[in-house]
Amino acid sequence: MRVHVVSDVHGNAEDLKRAGDGADALIVLGDLVDLVDYRDHSKGILGRIFGPEKVAKFAELRRSRRGAEIGAYARSLWASLSDPARVLQEAVREQYAELFGAMPAPTYATPGNVDMPQLWPEFARSGIHVLDGDAVDIGGLRFGFVGGTVLPPGGKLRRDSAWVPNIRPEEEYDELVDQLPELDVLCTHLPPAVADLTYDVVAKRPEHGSTRLLERIRADQPRWSLFGHVHQPLARRVRLGRTECVNVGHFKQTGRPYVIEW
Repeated sequence: MRVHVVSDVHGNAEDLKRAGDGADALIVLGDLVDLVDYRDHSKGILGRIFGPEKVAKFAELRRSRRGAEIGAYARSLWASLSDPARVLQEAVREQYAELFGAMPAPTYATPGNVDMPQLWPEFARSGIHVLDGDAVDIGGLRFGFVGGTVLPPGGKLRRDSAWVPNIRPEEEYDELVDQLPELDVLCTHLPPAVADLTYDVVAKRPEHGSTRLLERIRADQPRWSLFGHVHQPLARRVRLGRTECVNVGHFKQTGRPYVIEW
């Protein structure tokens, strides 16, 4: 059995069309939406709506880690539109139509933090399985899926902007992890809370990983823990007991799936 796994697609529909070539199934671990293109500020949803100059300012605020200013600036951009929610959802739907259309059957997908999972049922067709807090058998192995990311301690998720990331309170995320049965493969967008897996060497800062995922891996020892989210991790893979923990890669840039076989 051969399965291809991708994460952090961020609008790369052309490579997604070929991601399942030669595989028995494709797994997509979220972040389909290309919200901000940090390499080409004219692209991505923000670039198309607001233009490259405003995206360049947004990117600079992120690089300098000015958290409060980032949020305020983003909200000011959306507030400049008469109906920001409609404009955003139209742009996301346009991307989802192309991206879901590029997925082969069967595909098993869970959303990332840069996704609008409430829209996914509109695009899931026959052979495209949307999973979040669910388990499924693939080729005789049990795969479990949990999407989104975790709100860091002390963090606040504002809902007064058109764009609200798919971030869960930690207790809600942990409940989804806990409800999964015993697994052979744990599939998440977020990495477990292992320093080498959560540190981004380009951003020069750690992302917030999941402690509950780490506890589940240590307790159950699945064959694989597969995830994305951190685009340039310090370590792409770490072995915890018998579990191979693997960041499957930043698919937007590499265009290559990670392959597992058994």
